[in-house]
Amino acid sequence: MPDRPSLLYVTDLAYQARGRRYCDEDILLTSRLRSEFDLALCHPLDARALMTGFDAVVVRNSGPVLHYRDEYARFREQALADGVRVYNPLTGRADMAGKQYLLDLTEAGHPVIPTVDRPGDLDRLPDSAAYAVKPKAGADSIGLAFHPRAELAGIDWTDVLVQPRIDFRYEVSFYFVDDAFQYALYAPDPHRRWVLESYRPSEADLAFARRFVAWNTLDHGIQRVDACRAPDGGLLLVELEDLNPYLSLDRVDDATTDRLVRAMADSLHRFLG
Repeated sequence: MPDRPSLLYVTDLAYQARGRRYCDEDILLTSRLRSEFDLALCHPLDARALMTGFDAVVVRNSGPVLHYRDEYARFREQALADGVRVYNPLTGRADMAGKQYLLDLTEAGHPVIPTVDRPGDLDRLPDSAAYAVKPKAGADSIGLAFHPRAELAGIDWTDVLVQPRIDFRYEVSFYFVDDAFQYALYAPDPHRRWVLESYRPSEADLAFARRFVAWNTLDHGIQRVDACRAPDGGLLLVELEDLNPYLSLDRVDDATTDRLVRAMADSLHRFLG
């Protein structure tokens, strides 16, 4: 029997995500991927020491990088220096590189929640009852705070983003493997982000999501495009997750899970080439 590709699968099984169970999703995915790959799991803090012994490192539900920023930077540096194959590839332009992309997309006129990082740019934001202030390296709403406009001049602007609080109808997420759309889920109650239901996107919705996948220029990997339905009926990008997007497989049917696992396995085979 020919040697099978070996994967180091990076996950924090003990991470307590609000409204999600990372461990269940990664137990499911690894149990299925083992039919085609030799596979070992490790915590993100162990990945740098172990990664050279595998054909590729698969970063999945590894938790917010904010909790281990220095070690993640060392992992990236060593992986790039040693030519280690990391999936998703470390060339992503979105969340894996921080939140600068929200500023870049705002500046370029893309349909994104308007974002600034300097008090001198506040006039670029529309009037709002409140403004979200969030760390550039944040995730899972860590460090998120809301302020009225009158207070913004007095906040600490070091490494934060400011956005208007959008009175959106609902949030919706589009899931892709490589550039292929897999499924969409939405949270009909704006106050319950992770209580998700199946969503049938229109062609306009898919065109919206695909423009950001194309912008990111990742040839391989899993991406989640998070958007909100604004009061005017249009979609605005909330986040382009290209580091370790949770897939909410507990919210889809078996056939959708089967397609996602098949798409991921095929993508990994192509990635390993």
